[in-house]
Amino acid sequence: MEEVRLMKGNEAIAHAAIRYGADGYFGYPITPQSEILETLEAEKPWETTGMVVLQAESEIAAINMVYGGAGTGKRVMTSSSSPGISLKLEGISYIAGADLPCLIVNVMRGGPGLGTIQPSQADYFQTVKGGGHGDYRLITLAPSSVQEMADFVSLGFDLAFKYLNPAMILADGMIGQLMEKVILPPFQNRKTDAEILEESPWAATGKTADRTRNVITSLELDPGIMEKKNIRFQEKYRKIEENEVRFEEYMCDDAEYLLIAFGSSARICQKAIENARNEGMKLGLFRPITLWPFPTKALSDYADKVKGMLSVELNAGQMVEDVRLSMNGKIKVEHFGRLGGIVFTPDEIVNAVKEKLT
Repeated sequence: MEEVRLMKGNEAIAHAAIRYGADGYFGYPITPQSEILETLEAEKPWETTGMVVLQAESEIAAINMVYGGAGTGKRVMTSSSSPGISLKLEGISYIAGADLPCLIVNVMRGGPGLGTIQPSQADYFQTVKGGGHGDYRLITLAPSSVQEMADFVSLGFDLAFKYLNPAMILADGMIGQLMEKVILPPFQNRKTDAEILEESPWAATGKTADRTRNVITSLELDPGIMEKKNIRFQEKYRKIEENEVRFEEYMCDDAEYLLIAFGSSARICQKAIENARNEGMKLGLFRPITLWPFPTKALSDYADKVKGMLSVELNAGQMVEDVRLSMNGKIKVEHFGRLGGIVFTPDEIVNAVKEKLT
């Protein structure tokens, strides 16, 4: 049954994973997402649902454990924060190249380097532009509340298995540490081995008298075959772009200017819109929920409706490039952000609109 609790976003991820019926979590502690692993260890799901929870010796080990678990058709996941995700990128590329589903959580911190443990949104490029090597894509969900942190666990797993592709929950440190009321989903049973065999015929389960061996690999030495494989990947990505775009519009109907923001930035933008409208300035908010696939078409429809757009991000300007591509030069698009873990205020956003767009 559903349960209402007050908890951090990171804690919501852990509880939602247990309730989804996840088979395994493999991770390594790093702030500001350590509560995911800590909560899983405290809840001890191996005693109740049979879920494996393992603190690996490193981020590289953790992602390769995910690779192995995903190859058997299990619902497996990992989580980390910015520099930890960087260490996982080779493994993530392998998983994408092997057509495997898994869930990855990144609770972003400021960088570059070790940076700070304060919130940031500077991993946008890393996530939606590939990050690791090769022409691959990650289905990317950007939560802006603790409720969405919980909801996107099941959504991320479901999309990953629907398309046999890794899915990423890209949150920032503020959403991970924020405490809110959340409705936790009901418990689901873990898939049995028989159900996995039926639903995932591609899984590596060994060779038996009535089953041939499946080989899971991203390696292909014949360039002709590798090109065909890559073309198939691109066809899959186009299908995801056609079917899985998600976004939210807030007070856009009469807006003269649009704020484009995701995650915690979108929450601050809502207050900025309230302040601006009290001054007679009509602002609206367009919030991409899927950062990839990016809601290009839905956003481009505003090119003839508003005077300009401000991409509001906790970085030096990353998503703004996709906003500009969506507009194709039809209207003015500017960026506003703070760096190093500093979070902007609603008034700073309103002032940025006045300075950059009006």
